[in-house]
Amino acid sequence: MPEKETLERAQEDAREGKAPSTQAGEFVREEIHHVREGKHGVKNAKQAIAIGLSKARKAGVKLPPAPERTASAEKDGSSRRSRKSAPSRKSSAKRSQATVRALKKEGRAGASRKSLSRHAKAVARSRSKSSRSQSARKAARTRRSSRRAAA
Repeated sequence: MPEKETLERAQEDAREGKAPSTQAGEFVREEIHHVREGKHGVKNAKQAIAIGLSKARKAGVKLPPAPERTASAEKDGSSRRSRKSAPSRKSSAKRSQATVRALKKEGRAGASRKSLSRHAKAVARSRSKSSRSQSARKAARTRRSSRRAAA
């Protein structure tokens, strides 16, 4: 369950009309704090982000659904029903406890500045030049004019 402050910050972002990804960022931020303070660990930065996004979806942030499993994962596991046809059930207590136990055994380095920076750069590399340029222009628009002049 996300902390009360996180929910409030995400709701404030929603009221201000900010993008769902911005709202979800609050949950990701909380998750990274949890790893850093030793609540649990993660394998890598991507896992910390995935946990945060999952919490955001459960809290009602209008994010697209998590990507479906890869073909190789489908082969060795049982096939899942589509999200729309699957009835919502109470999550298994055993599975939840097992997940927490597994996360506690993981390391803390996945939420380090270095790890998060490495992940951000890797994701940026996979995007096109025009896509990166467009988001940089959008970021410049959202900065205050006084800070823009200083830059």
